[in-house]
Amino acid sequence: MRCPFCGYNKSRVIDTTHDAHGNIRRRRECLQCHQRFSTYERVLRSKPMLIKSDGTREAFDREKLLRGIRIACWKRPVSATALERLVDEIETRLQAMGKPEVPSRVVGDMVMEGLKHLDQVAYIRYAIVYLGLDDLISIRDEINRLLETD
Repeated sequence: MRCPFCGYNKSRVIDTTHDAHGNIRRRRECLQCHQRFSTYERVLRSKPMLIKSDGTREAFDREKLLRGIRIACWKRPVSATALERLVDEIETRLQAMGKPEVPSRVVGDMVMEGLKHLDQVAYIRYAIVYLGLDDLISIRDEINRLLETD
C-alpha cells in the first residue's frame, strides 16, 4: 500500500476492523516516514445495471451516488462516515436483490428514505432535484408530508 504522505510503497498493518457490510478498515503505518493512515477494503460483487427513466441503462456507480448525496448534505451536520454508511446500505440492498437490472427509481427511493432519517434539510434538497419539485407550493407540500410522518 502506497503511503499518501511520502509515496513509499511499504507499510505495516496496525489494526483491522470489519463492519456489518463486509468492509474492512485497516490502520497502517508507513515504514519510511512513520505516518499513520487508514485504508478501506470492500468485497467487489456484481452490481446491477440501472434503468433510467428514459429507458437507457447505466452501470451502478457508487461514487456518483455518494457525490449526489454529498451535494444534498453540503454544509449540514452530517458526517462523512454517515454518508458512507448510507451508500454501503444502498449498495448492499441492491446486491441482495440479485437482479441484473433495477430501475434507477429504486435507488432514488432508497436515498430518500435514508436522508429522511439522516437529515431532513438534506432530504428536501435531494427531493427538489429527484422529484422535480419546481415551485414553492410543491416544495411546501413535500415539507408538510415530511412533517406529518414525524
